[in-house]
Amino acid sequence: MQAKKRYLLLFVSCAFLAYWYFGGYRLKSSNIVPEEQLPEFVNLNQMYTGSSLKERDKSPTNNNKKCSMESCFDFGRCQQGFRVFVYPPEDNSAPSPSYQKLLNVLMESRYYTADPRVACLFVLSIDTLDRDRLSTDYVRNMQTRLQHLPHWNNGLNHVIFNLYSGTWPNYTENNLDFDYGMAILAKASMSESHMRPGFDISIPLFHKVHPEKGGEVGSVLANSLPLQKSYLLAFKGKRYVHGIGSDTRNSLYHLHNKKDMIMVTTCRHGKSWKDMKDERCDQDNKEYDKYDYEVLLQNSTFCLVPRGRRLGSFRFLEALQAGCIPVLLSNGWALPFAQVIDWSKAAIWADERLLLQVPYIVRSLSPSKILQLRQQTQVLWDRYFSSIEKIVYTTLEIIRERLPNQPFRDATVWNSLPGALVTLPSFSDSSDSFPFQVGYNDIEGFTAIIYCQLGLSLTPSAPLHRLVTNIARSRYVSKIIVVWSNDKRPPSKNRWPPLPHNVTLHVIQPEGEPTKTSISQRFYPHPQIETAAVLSLDEDSVLTTDEVDFAFIVWKQFPDRVVGYPARSHYWDDSKSTWGYTSKWTNDYSIVLTGAAFYHRYYNVLYTEWLSPLLHKTVEQSQNCEDILMNFLVSHVTRRPPIKVTQRKQYKEQPTVGSWSPWNDPDHFIQRQTCLNTFAAVFGYMPLLRSNLRLDPVLFKDPVSNKRKKYRKIELVGS
Repeated sequence: MQAKKRYLLLFVSCAFLAYWYFGGYRLKSSNIVPEEQLPEFVNLNQMYTGSSLKERDKSPTNNNKKCSMESCFDFGRCQQGFRVFVYPPEDNSAPSPSYQKLLNVLMESRYYTADPRVACLFVLSIDTLDRDRLSTDYVRNMQTRLQHLPHWNNGLNHVIFNLYSGTWPNYTENNLDFDYGMAILAKASMSESHMRPGFDISIPLFHKVHPEKGGEVGSVLANSLPLQKSYLLAFKGKRYVHGIGSDTRNSLYHLHNKKDMIMVTTCRHGKSWKDMKDERCDQDNKEYDKYDYEVLLQNSTFCLVPRGRRLGSFRFLEALQAGCIPVLLSNGWALPFAQVIDWSKAAIWADERLLLQVPYIVRSLSPSKILQLRQQTQVLWDRYFSSIEKIVYTTLEIIRERLPNQPFRDATVWNSLPGALVTLPSFSDSSDSFPFQVGYNDIEGFTAIIYCQLGLSLTPSAPLHRLVTNIARSRYVSKIIVVWSNDKRPPSKNRWPPLPHNVTLHVIQPEGEPTKTSISQRFYPHPQIETAAVLSLDEDSVLTTDEVDFAFIVWKQFPDRVVGYPARSHYWDDSKSTWGYTSKWTNDYSIVLTGAAFYHRYYNVLYTEWLSPLLHKTVEQSQNCEDILMNFLVSHVTRRPPIKVTQRKQYKEQPTVGSWSPWNDPDHFIQRQTCLNTFAAVFGYMPLLRSNLRLDPVLFKDPVSNKRKKYRKIELVGS
């Protein structure tokens, strides 16, 4: 009986399967929907994970915004140079403090021109930073104001700077409340879907107190060990109970373990937060008050940067400065200056939809990777983000590199020290030509430049005659250039001392152009300079051949620095709240005077073409301080002090009684102290760095036979 039941059950099962296979299949197949007709719930081509979308097709916004440099930019306006015109301010409106800083930076820069006829770019004096209608900085009637601008031309060749767009409750990204037409948008919180590729530029969101120039240094010193700080991942900030941007921050409490992951938020913001709070608000607020934001920032290995109402966040720049590796939680955000900056070397991407994967991502990184990321945050912060000036200059340089026939920097230059802003591609297309990359064995000789301002006579016993003779005896000298800056005629050729056949002498007497007839002409990039090394000398400098050779050997080890003999120092005078200048011998120094010093010829180009016109004006008015300015420049570029060699204290000939010398002028030191403070104000900070290092020859002053010493005559020089 049991066997019959089993056979019956088997028969029924087989019949059902046969029906399903032979009959049901036809029934099912008759209702098949082709794959291409299936509803598309997720478009894989439009899924944003926060990573770069350079290869992905990105559609620009509509409303006649399909712009490119070829279709919405007049390259012909830039043929006379890359100049920026800023519209005169309107009488009835004052810009916000942040926008005023931006305008100041532009008008004090080397890019600025007051003549719109030679301008390549135009920048509005009307404040466009905050286009949130609820903001006190919101400027009304923008469209009407734009139409009255004489050069607007539907935004052609204009750059619009913007930090905030849209307003509550939707915060629409591309809603500026005016038609910007063909203008380039330099905008914060820009999404990859609304950004016009190769045209618009994403900039960082910065605080109102962000410095105009200079900026605070990064918090990471040296290698900043230990790698693992008190907290692995941290975030402290607002959360939104409802509305755009609320989902991401409302979920962060899932990651908070009160140990190495601190995720604290508060809904205690806004006028009516108590009326709108949810069941978690009170507990979140208590947990929020337990942690100090700055302590978390400085003591966390990673800092979460979630989106807020807009894609960008103040946390981004704060994390960079602190050396806290940003973990980005803002899908589709076009990162600042991503056209040139490789953010994969300084930040970590996470997906808002996969929040619980964040702990696994940060725990999987090796110590060496963490160190690399942390160090790169400091490079990027210091070179591109620490001030409004650097943000504006980076924006302009990105635009300039898009112009036809303009030299450009590769990714290596942009993403390594000293950065692209101080690396001029017009100087050379080879990295080996710059002082930051040149190798010791690539330097073969030097060019001596003697600056003659006093017009001293050229007799065999004259300081200038002896100086040329000693320089010519150096085995490393390639050429001697005399820059004659005096009303007297330079000595005839037969009055100069005889030189070896391999050393040539050139006498240059600049005329005409103000930049060539000024005291700064000693740093002019004369075409006769062909060597990387330049020995800068005053006409009354006193140096022996051994001193020249030794200083050159030292400079070859430090080609990015100023290396020389006479040292000076700066200090902060608390009683006057100003910087002071001193020539007293102390245990440290911060300036090596260029009256007897080596430096790289690239700094001549930076000095002439890169420095602010305000700095050149200060030097021309005082006819002084050009050597201090060169030290400012080199220390600013390298973030390193100069190097002093040997012990020489007196490096100039003592002037004869009754003769005039600028170095004996009682106002000389007063002028230099004034210059010091002016330079610091224009740079926005004090770039000079103190050092107590002095390099001497081996066996220098040692009680051994003089025959064992390589530079025997240095020891005989009086100090």
